[in-house]
Amino acid sequence: MIFPWGHNRRFNAYTNYLRKQFGCRVQKVSIDAGFTCPNRDGTKGTGGCTFCNNDAFNPSYCKAEKSIRQQILEGIQFHETRYKTANKYLAYFQAYSNTYKPLRQLKEIYNQALNNDRVVGLVIGTRPDCVDNEKLKYFKVLSENFYIVVEYGIESCNNNTLKRINRGHTFEETVKAINDTVAMGIRTGAHMIFGLPGESREEMLNSAKIISKLPLSNIKFHQLQIVKDTAIAEEYKRNPGEFNIFDINEYLDFMVGYVELLNPAFIVERIAGEVPPEYNMGIKWGLRYDQVLEKFEKKLEERNTWQGRLYNG
Repeated sequence: MIFPWGHNRRFNAYTNYLRKQFGCRVQKVSIDAGFTCPNRDGTKGTGGCTFCNNDAFNPSYCKAEKSIRQQILEGIQFHETRYKTANKYLAYFQAYSNTYKPLRQLKEIYNQALNNDRVVGLVIGTRPDCVDNEKLKYFKVLSENFYIVVEYGIESCNNNTLKRINRGHTFEETVKAINDTVAMGIRTGAHMIFGLPGESREEMLNSAKIISKLPLSNIKFHQLQIVKDTAIAEEYKRNPGEFNIFDINEYLDFMVGYVELLNPAFIVERIAGEVPPEYNMGIKWGLRYDQVLEKFEKKLEERNTWQGRLYNG
């Protein structure tokens, strides 16, 4: 069976989309350009998001003290060893809020990344309160020659949750930033976390209907992982009953139900997160991401369901 996105996988998979766009495997190279966030530097608060410890997901080559050029070269070398078929790359500005500098400095940073013939675009992770019209106009110009995605951390559609995890912005601000970005003709991505404290699984599932109304291009999902040296790890120790932490089978069942409700036009980049075991203070699945994904696709097949089967657009 071929689904509306043009292949037989039961969700609109990012790897297939990129291969169709570029004619080959395209891999992200993570970059730490030394940014911070307004909820870290005192502008809106301190401490950052309660779940955040960038050391838990930055690859070994991805260090702010290295130049962007060096990180890209080492990242390409790393991926050439791991994924021998990759020959084009997206520079992924992942750590913290990667638009949280004046435009002049942003141009210098992004130009360093694009000054490599094998880099075909940028994925820029940021917050809704760190963009403005001037920056969006610049991204629009870049997108005429490169594959550009601005990726916003939604995390939750619930403002009480956003306050509790110290995001420093509301869901309504996120919606406005997404709409403003799309209005400029820029590909727009988003990130969600499932299992944040105080949220029921029913509330999490209902968020599929809420975000499906947004004009997103890409979406990625992570289960909450209790990462060491974070405020949320301390909260988990004090009040574990406030958390809806998933074991692997619960999460797979949840995600099948979630993608059934999800807008089929959304390109799904990830369905789960992964941190090194030594950082994980919560439930450990003992699986690599590719194994989780294999189980997820098998469950979709067993239930004869797919992304958007129950979507009411």
